[in-house]
Amino acid sequence: MKKIISITLALAVGAVLWYLFLKPQDYQVNFEAKAIPGTIFETVKAWNQGFDSVMPVEYISPSHFKQTIVVNDSVHMYEWEINRVHDSLSEVQVNIKDADNSIDNRLAVPFSDTDFEKGSRKLLLDFNSFLNEHLEGFNYSIEGEAEIFSSFCACVKLKTTPENKAKGMMANYSFLDGILAQNEVQLNGPPFVEVLDWDLENNSLSYNFCNPIIRSEKLPNHPDIKYKRIFSKNAIKAVYHGNYITSDRAWYAILDYAKKNNIALEKKPIEIFYNNPNMGGNELEWTTEVFMPIKESDE
Repeated sequence: MKKIISITLALAVGAVLWYLFLKPQDYQVNFEAKAIPGTIFETVKAWNQGFDSVMPVEYISPSHFKQTIVVNDSVHMYEWEINRVHDSLSEVQVNIKDADNSIDNRLAVPFSDTDFEKGSRKLLLDFNSFLNEHLEGFNYSIEGEAEIFSSFCACVKLKTTPENKAKGMMANYSFLDGILAQNEVQLNGPPFVEVLDWDLENNSLSYNFCNPIIRSEKLPNHPDIKYKRIFSKNAIKAVYHGNYITSDRAWYAILDYAKKNNIALEKKPIEIFYNNPNMGGNELEWTTEVFMPIKESDE
């Protein structure tokens, strides 16, 4: 009997110590979202910019990342884990910890609905509303395997954050178009972006912003303009409708499609833009074709 009591006490003490000191969160919130993990990750990054004290989201993967939120005088850690259910639904688990008041929260949570719990739920309800509003602003479809176009082109090399990709394009649109027009260079299609490096861990994007052109003897020599040829190759294609700022939502969708179908891809998408944002209009009518190259069998 004494042995049983000793084991029971040891287990109880162990459980209490685990709960107070080792349990990875003070509070956990679970909900469903009508989006894939990559879209949720990018939306958390956008939502994160709305706080008074902004700290970068720590990337682990599109389905696992950490967010730091300053609430009054406390620092709250939000660890997001997202499981994709299907093409338009994910299960989201958020583990929340107050860095300075963790033990107090753990002692109080089992016995009352604390301000910490209420505040955490409210923040995530706010996020869910933010996400749903964002989802109304775009749509995309995966069209499967396709071939990337081949063309000679004039390009400006840029490096921004992914969310500032469109701003970089717009800052150079008139510059590139103007120099080509002044030198009577004939365009050969709509502008496009060729991604060179999509660095999720450092939230960085290197890319060429290009105009397809007819090669001629009149090509202007400018230090910021490079000429190159895009070669045709097999890719997975998506069609995106919405603001060009968020066209990378289609990139994640292509990656999900490729993973589901065991297709190895180069994470260097090419986007072709068929509308000029300067002309305004309904963003849902703006069209972007997105191609993610399929890796060659010998790569």
